Amino acid sequence: MADSARGPTPRVLRRPERLFAGYAFDLDGTIYLGDTLLPTARETVASLRAAGRPIVFVSNNPLRTRGDYAAKLTRLGIPAARDDVINSSYVLVRYLSETAPDAALFVIGEPSVKVELQAAGLTLTDRPEDTDIVVACFDRTFDYQKLHTAFSAIRAGARFIATNRDAYCPTPDGGLPDCGAIIAAIEACTTRQVEEVVGKPSVIMGRMLAARLGASPAECIIVGDRPETDIAMGIGSGMASALVLTGVTRAEHAGEARPIADFIVERLDQLLPG
Repeated sequence: MADSARGPTPRVLRRPERLFAGYAFDLDGTIYLGDTLLPTARETVASLRAAGRPIVFVSNNPLRTRGDYAAKLTRLGIPAARDDVINSSYVLVRYLSETAPDAALFVIGEPSVKVELQAAGLTLTDRPEDTDIVVACFDRTFDYQKLHTAFSAIRAGARFIATNRDAYCPTPDGGLPDCGAIIAAIEACTTRQVEEVVGKPSVIMGRMLAARLGASPAECIIVGDRPETDIAMGIGSGMASALVLTGVTRAEHAGEARPIADFIVERLDQLLPG
């Protein structure tokens, strides 16, 4: 019997019994880890494509452009085009272009994110007094000066949004501190909570994935290795979800993973009906 304080027991290693109309695959920890393709990833994607199922690849990591991710997938043996990829910086650009096209942005992020924002005609600034929105992203060059600028801008009334809340990004040697750590630093010194997170687990990204797949959310499935981002986005967006045990969540912790995915698989090929 399930412990009522912990909720129902996850359906560990339950495989889907049918194919879905569209598939969204996380990248880091799901399709590949570092520069190594994970077991059965290539074969699973090829089988789904052969069955006529559209696929989109999704990442909260904004360090590469969609074209970069597509090139990496192709190099690893999974042919992909730029439009097959949606990452958090792409969602950020779309979101800001639609909701705040005239805002001045102070961006804590690496050059790739800033280039995408500027290419969309958005305005960037380093002056806290001119800042309308502070944008936090994964940034390996984050320092005290950037923190102080964000602090001053938010204290002066600027909004505060972010690409994602991931605490760290998995790598073959363990991981890198991610945007969640930067959000925490800004929240700690300003006492202001981030207002909007546009990447996983946001429904903003979830709806964009379903639209790209050309199906209603209920007909799509999101596959990933993080319950708090991949699975949570699926639940919030009305999509089915599958937790794969090749990245952040390992087999020994699958029973405690929350929120609970519809399916839990050890390898991607277990997404295919047996």
